[in-house]
Amino acid sequence: MIELHPSWLKYLSGEFEKAYMNDIKAFLETEIATWKTIYPHPKNIFNALNTTHFDDVEVVIIGQDPYHGPGQAHGLSFSVQDWVRFPPSLKNIFKEVQADTWASIPETWNLTRWANQWVLLLNAVLTVEASTPTSHWNIWWQTFTDEIIKVISKEKTQVVFLLWWAYAQSKKELIDTSKHFVLEAPHPSPFSAHRWFLWCKHFSKTNEILRKQNRKEIEW
Repeated sequence: MIELHPSWLKYLSGEFEKAYMNDIKAFLETEIATWKTIYPHPKNIFNALNTTHFDDVEVVIIGQDPYHGPGQAHGLSFSVQDWVRFPPSLKNIFKEVQADTWASIPETWNLTRWANQWVLLLNAVLTVEASTPTSHWNIWWQTFTDEIIKVISKEKTQVVFLLWWAYAQSKKELIDTSKHFVLEAPHPSPFSAHRWFLWCKHFSKTNEILRKQNRKEIEW
């Protein structure tokens, strides 16, 4: 049984009746039955949606797929669980947060506190095999997550989308930019962060947008 918050089920329940979702389920069951380790834990696959409810979404950050190391992934893009060593991309994200907003770098790099402030931390692909990045890239997850983006675009207004790499930026075609805000930058990984992710000021720009809409700013 899918445990998904009712605010999302209102728009996405039909997706779980489609063939592609049954194919995803069958694939994951087979992988687990053959003793492959899958991240995140099944209870956290839809953690982004269950933490940030549809009605609360103010900001969307689109990631690629979950971290593939032990104890890292928990269903929120770019986030790691408490007291896990920070990945390089997340380190660069907090470098930019600190430079942009003067916020202190936290001791734990779990981004649940962002998700609780209306930031939907959505990966394009929701599962991965341990130690094998992008291993679930072609199992139809993107059909589901594209639908999430479409629903947000259609049903909400004035959401800020942060698109931090070429693939995330390809999702711009799913977003009605006449009623939403889109900020684009390179990926925060060490391979591309120096090409303008650092100094992009997306965190202060997001808060400026929210402030102008008389909405509460994010405490990054």
